[in-house]
Amino acid sequence: MPDVTIASPVVVSPSSSAPPAAPVVATAGGKLKTSAFKVPGEGSSVVISVVTVVVLVALWAIATNIGWIKPLFLPTPQAVFQQFYEYLTGQANDKPLWQHFLASMFRVFSAFILACVTAIPVGIAMGMSRVVRGIFDPPLEFYRPLPPLAYLPLIIIWFGIDETPKILLIFLSCFAPLALAARAGMRSASQEQINAAYSMGASYMQVIRHVILPSAMPDILIGMRIAIGFGWTTLVAAEMVAANMGLGQMVLNASNFLRTDIVIMGIIVIGVVAYLFDLLMRWVERTVVPWKGRM
Repeated sequence: MPDVTIASPVVVSPSSSAPPAAPVVATAGGKLKTSAFKVPGEGSSVVISVVTVVVLVALWAIATNIGWIKPLFLPTPQAVFQQFYEYLTGQANDKPLWQHFLASMFRVFSAFILACVTAIPVGIAMGMSRVVRGIFDPPLEFYRPLPPLAYLPLIIIWFGIDETPKILLIFLSCFAPLALAARAGMRSASQEQINAAYSMGASYMQVIRHVILPSAMPDILIGMRIAIGFGWTTLVAAEMVAANMGLGQMVLNASNFLRTDIVIMGIIVIGVVAYLFDLLMRWVERTVVPWKGRM
């Protein structure tokens, strides 16, 4: 028989000062977890979200098909899907869905890009200069709580009824959250990081570029997510201004004729597009600022 060497177990006395090793636990995703303590909010919620959507749609179908809710107030999912199919294939008594979609996308993203180009530098300047903060803070804080419909008549009087007031209204709804998020982000860098950069010979502009701006990026990206959400919520109000195309105009026109199925179809399209863009912004956030939440 071959020689077999049996290693004797190592016995650690209770008085030993060596700390116990952290247990290694395999998670469902295949990643190793080195701590037995649970982090608040950890784990994927995709399955729960899918089940929630399925349950809500099932309740909607049951309530409308049995007759608990009249079609005027809430049509069946089949009726909404039928309208979506007709608009998608151009069979509806209106412009095809893709024309409404492109018109709304042009307005929202033109205003959003314009807001990013202007509001982010303004917010950065507000965070770095008390003079700039003193100039821009009063008007921002004044108009930020105002609903867009409050100053819509003024925009129509000043800029007419073409594309300019529509884009301007969405731009104003995106500008304030972006500027305020950038201003708040400029204060994210700790004083220790700034002093460490100065001690290594960095200039004032190098501190801003290499220390403060990277620290502000998570807040700026969150501001972009919030701003695009405000932009989509302002879409319907913006397309009240003599629009003949757009998702908001389609919803408003259908509401005048009590076409609840078209209204709900338009609301679903607007919500899905906004949610997809939010997912895109989350991906950008994970890619650009992977250190967020780990410092």
